[in-house]
Amino acid sequence: MMTQVASVHASAVRVGDRAVLIRGPSGAGKSRLAFDLILAGRAGQLPAVSLVGDDRVHLDTVDGQLWVRPVPELAGLIEIRGLGIRRCDFASEAVVGLIADLAASDAARMPPPEALAVSLNGVSIPRIPVGEGYDPLPLIVAALTTTDGTGPVQPLDDCSQGIGNHISPNIATD
Repeated sequence: MMTQVASVHASAVRVGDRAVLIRGPSGAGKSRLAFDLILAGRAGQLPAVSLVGDDRVHLDTVDGQLWVRPVPELAGLIEIRGLGIRRCDFASEAVVGLIADLAASDAARMPPPEALAVSLNGVSIPRIPVGEGYDPLPLIVAALTTTDGTGPVQPLDDCSQGIGNHISPNIATD
């Protein structure tokens, strides 16, 4: 079963096989974060990263998964502040695996668990609320490359191609 939603004001990039949907008000840095994530992929800090869409994207719910696709008129276009609209390679679709909410009013140093997930079109998705004035790139890279610090972590346990949290959970006592 597929439920299509009109286009939404957001940007999205595919990191590996999942998308990061980037939401926020105009001027919050959605395009900048998308491009920074693309650069992080090129630098090897993340698995391959490609643009899905910038400024407006389509969201569809298919079989309990939220899919993001570029708006056809904007496919392959991204705004780079200081250069204008630029053309780049893009992915035609991806399953949303993380939502980054920029200028989020509920951002906190230690967010409660309920702030770290959101239901969108009936699908529960991990969410990172980023406060206004904070650089979102380190937070999003951390969310994509580390594991929750509440359980035991062994080096390389949850790592994708050697990327992940390699810090001992007992660093204070080691």
